[in-house]
Amino acid sequence: MSGATIEPKGAQAPFTTSGADISEVRDWIALLKPRVMSLVVFSGLVGLLVAPVSIPPALAFTAILCIAIAAGAAGAINMWYDRDIDALMRRTARRPIPAGRIEPKAALGFGITLGVASVILMGLATNLVAAGWLAVSILFYVFIYTMWLKRRTSQNIVIGGAAGAFPPIIGWAAATGDVTLVPWLLFAIIFAWTPPHFWALSLWAHGDYARAGVPMLPVVSGAKETRRQILYYTIILAPLGMSPWFVGFSSPAYALVAAVLGGMFLMHAVRTLREKQDETGRSLVNDAAARRTFSFSLLYLFLLLGALAVDKLVFG
Repeated sequence: MSGATIEPKGAQAPFTTSGADISEVRDWIALLKPRVMSLVVFSGLVGLLVAPVSIPPALAFTAILCIAIAAGAAGAINMWYDRDIDALMRRTARRPIPAGRIEPKAALGFGITLGVASVILMGLATNLVAAGWLAVSILFYVFIYTMWLKRRTSQNIVIGGAAGAFPPIIGWAAATGDVTLVPWLLFAIIFAWTPPHFWALSLWAHGDYARAGVPMLPVVSGAKETRRQILYYTIILAPLGMSPWFVGFSSPAYALVAAVLGGMFLMHAVRTLREKQDETGRSLVNDAAARRTFSFSLLYLFLLLGALAVDKLVFG
């Protein structure tokens, strides 16, 4: 007798999810740019946690959820708009839209629906100030950065970096209903952090940007100038990271952490500047220093903002 089994009459096969269904779900999640979303959510959470007013956990969770949904909405609309250049870059060619797995109109509708829903829910759950800043962050990323700056100027990341700097303001506003000096300092930190973070990435991805016609700084001004600009912005960022202590908002413990992290970032920026390179600034060692600078920049921001949140929890 063979190993086949006979199912009794009327028996139903257990519910299973096909690999195709799972892949489709993953594609819709990929539209939300979850890696970018994680940093946005974390910085928004820090803004909420360090605010001088506490809100019920359910409302706090809802506020952070709205920030996450809004970030995902902006990411989806960005992928819809950039589908032509994404198809030309190795780093992005397998994204759902250029790869043909999601229709552009469906992605746009998805992004708009999520964006509108996040703003409405934020307004209902917290206050109109937070909802207003959430709407500004979405609109800034979509219209100012994606549609206007990205394809027109090498300063796209400098000005467009404001889009990713809004979450601490939104988190603070969700708790307090207003925006004072401290959330603007957190905004300034992320704003200054964005250029060296992204330019370190663009040093080794410059070929992709050149093929797509995106005027990132290494494409327009060359790798050598990009290395200088990374150092210049890191010099600005290092003391700026200590600004919450300068205004009396945090303890000396936070200032020490911020100083150490700023010094480490400066060390990475200097190494990127001095990396073995040709006369144009192109790396001769596969952009090893720039890659380490990019990786450290992510760790820097997580540790810096995390230190501020812990500082307020411990020292009040």
